[in-house]
Amino acid sequence: MFLPSSGGKQKEEAENWLSQAKGFVSQYVSFIWTVGRKLAVIFSLCALSILLLSKAFAMPSVPLNKHENIALTSIYAVKFYQYLLSQISSWPEYIPFYGSDNNFNGGNLQILVSLMASILAFIVMIMMIYALRHVFFTLNRLFGNQRHPYLDIDCARWPLVTVFIAAHNEEKVIEGCLKALLNSNYPVNAMRIVPVNDRSSDGTRDIIDHYVRQFPGRITPFHRVNGKPGKAAALKDALVYSHGDLAIIFDADYIPGKGLLKQLIAPFFDPEVGAVMGRVVPINAGVNLLTRMLDLERSGGYQVDQQARMNLKLVPQYGGTVGGVRLSAVEASGGWHDNVLAEDTDITYRLLINGWKTIYTNRSECYEEVPEDWAVRIKQVKRWAKGHNQVLVRYWYPFIKSEYLSVRERIDGLLLLLVFVMPPLLLLGWFLAVALYFLNAGSLVSAIIPVFALLAYGTMGNFAAFFEITIAVLLDGNRRRILLLPFNLLGFFISLFAISSSVASLIGDHLFKRDMVWEKTIRYRKA
Repeated sequence: MFLPSSGGKQKEEAENWLSQAKGFVSQYVSFIWTVGRKLAVIFSLCALSILLLSKAFAMPSVPLNKHENIALTSIYAVKFYQYLLSQISSWPEYIPFYGSDNNFNGGNLQILVSLMASILAFIVMIMMIYALRHVFFTLNRLFGNQRHPYLDIDCARWPLVTVFIAAHNEEKVIEGCLKALLNSNYPVNAMRIVPVNDRSSDGTRDIIDHYVRQFPGRITPFHRVNGKPGKAAALKDALVYSHGDLAIIFDADYIPGKGLLKQLIAPFFDPEVGAVMGRVVPINAGVNLLTRMLDLERSGGYQVDQQARMNLKLVPQYGGTVGGVRLSAVEASGGWHDNVLAEDTDITYRLLINGWKTIYTNRSECYEEVPEDWAVRIKQVKRWAKGHNQVLVRYWYPFIKSEYLSVRERIDGLLLLLVFVMPPLLLLGWFLAVALYFLNAGSLVSAIIPVFALLAYGTMGNFAAFFEITIAVLLDGNRRRILLLPFNLLGFFISLFAISSSVASLIGDHLFKRDMVWEKTIRYRKA
C-alpha cells in the first residue's frame, strides 16, 4: 500500500481529505433535505389545486363554457400565486431577496426579483414533475405488471388491410420495404400494398412500377404528381385506394418482419381501438456516435416510456409509422388532416378526445434508418417539435375536457403534449438562475444552480429520461451500450436549442402567416 501503516504525511493528508469529504457530504445532504421539503410542499399544493380544479370543472351543477373555465382558472392561479408569495416570507434563509445579502435599491426592483424567483421556483417544480413521471415509468417497467393483451393472437379471420408506404425520393430504400411486405405471412387476398410516391424526382417510380409488373394484383401504386407537399397531405390523397377499414403505414426506409402485420392488426379486433403503434429499432445504429446515441434514445422512448404508459392504461402515442389506424375512427374524429407537420400526434389526440384507444405493442419491432449527421438530425427534431406544438395549441383544451378520458389519462396526455415546451422553459430557468445570481438575490439561487442543472440533465432527454435509457438498455440485454450514456448529454444540449428554435419559428409562422414547410429526412442506405 502507498500509505504507511502508522504515522507519516500521506496518512495525515488522507485523513484530512476524508474529514473534509464527510463534512461536505453532510452539508450537501442537509441542504437537499431542507430545500427538498420546501419544494415538496409547493409540489403537493399545486397537485392538489390541479385536482380540485379538474373536479370543479367536472361538476354537472356548475355548467361552464370555455371562456368561463379560462376565467375561473386564471382566478385560481392568481389566488394560488398570492398564497405562495405569502408563504415565502417564512423562508428568509432560503428564498431570494429575503436574506442578509439584500442589496436592492427601490421597491420596483424588489418586486421584479420576487417575480423572477417565483418563476424559477415554478420551473424547478415542473422539472420535478417530469422527473417523478420518468421515475414512475422506470419503476413500472422494472417491477410492475406488463400488459401485452393482444400478443397471443396468431390464428384468426384476418380483416382486409391496406398497407401504405410513404415515399418521396426514396430510391435508396423503397425496394427493401416492398420486399419485406411481399414476404409477409399476412393473407395475400386480405392485403393491398399502396406505395404513395409523392412527387419523387429520382428513380422511386421506376422501382415501384418494376414490382407492380413482377407481382400483378398485389401492389396498387399511387404516383402523386401535384398537390400539397408533405406526408400528411400525400396520405390523405392516397386514402381513395384503401380497401377495408384498417390502414397500416410505413415510411419507405422501414423493413417490417414477416409476422409484423398480424401483430399490428390483432389489437383492432377490440372495437374500442382506434390506433396501434409498434416499436421502432434503428437498423444503422453502429455507423457512428450519433446513430448509437439515437439508438439509446429509441430504446428509452419505446422499451420504457411507451410500454409503461401501456401498462398503466395512460396515453401511448401513435407514431405515424410502424402502426395503423381504424379509418372509420379517424373519419368520425374529423378526418385526415393535411395542415399539420405531425399528423401522427394529431390523430392520436383526436382519437383520444373522441373515445378511441391507442395500443402500443412493444414486441412488434420494425427497423428504420436514423440520421447519420447532425444537420439532418436537427431538422428532424425541429419538424417534430413544431408539429407537436401545433397539436398542443389546437387540442389541449378539448383534451382536458373530453368526457371519455380518466383524470390520469388527462394528466399524462397533457404532460406528453407539453414535452416540446420544456426546452425553452428550461432555457428560461437557466437565464433566471444566472440573472438572480448576479443580482445578489440570495443564497438559495447560488446553491441551487448545480441542483437545477442536475435536474435538467436527468429529466429533459428528448422523449426519454436518461435513467429510462439505462433501464431500457438493461431490459434489452445489451449492457455495453450503457457506456455511451454520458455522450447523450451532447445530444440533449443540441436538441434543447433546436427545439427552442422551432418554438420561436412556430410563433413566427403564426404571427407572419408563413406557410408550413416539410423537411424530408435524408436516407443513407446504398441502392
